[in-house]
Amino acid sequence: MKGIHAGLNAVAAVLAIISLVAVFDFHNGKNIPNMYSLHSWVGLIAVILYMLQLLLGVSVFLLPLAPLSLRALLMPIHVYSGLLIFGTVIATALMGVTEKLIFSVKNPAYNTLPPEGVFTNTLGLLILVFGALIFWIVTRPQWKRPKEPNSILLQPNGGAPEGVDGPTAVHFGNMDKSDSELNSEAAARKRNIALDETGQRSTMTK
Repeated sequence: MKGIHAGLNAVAAVLAIISLVAVFDFHNGKNIPNMYSLHSWVGLIAVILYMLQLLLGVSVFLLPLAPLSLRALLMPIHVYSGLLIFGTVIATALMGVTEKLIFSVKNPAYNTLPPEGVFTNTLGLLILVFGALIFWIVTRPQWKRPKEPNSILLQPNGGAPEGVDGPTAVHFGNMDKSDSELNSEAAARKRNIALDETGQRSTMTK
């Protein structure tokens, strides 16, 4: 799962770099200024954050180098950053299609709702719906990837492992309880045997 996740994000990063090169080449060929609009600013920030997120994910979570404590510390930041970057990309796409309509659709004008405008507005709504569905999916507990066995840390007090709750935690608690009861019964049996041996010796002495 980690390999698939990293591979898909690496492919997306390569496509993002190709897109940036194509945009700058197009602007330079048409003598269009670069990096003047909010769309370009937010888009470049999203690409930079995405590259940093990819490097952090590979170095900390994919490669078996970082300790589990560091992974546990950075995991909430990693998840939040992914959602933030995804939302920023959705906003960049919506600003981009709107900017393209305003600059390109002249006759008939964009405010008269030509077919190009209706088509692009519909595309923007579909992008927004897609983003909303992704946000809903990633915030549902049943869609989360199960924890790996080697990432489960036992609590210092001997309770349930970290990140384990519900019936599993109850199962661990019952295991601890049954173990303690067995140990108590074994100790009681040993004491009874020792008392019996002591009583037999005292009887023989008498």
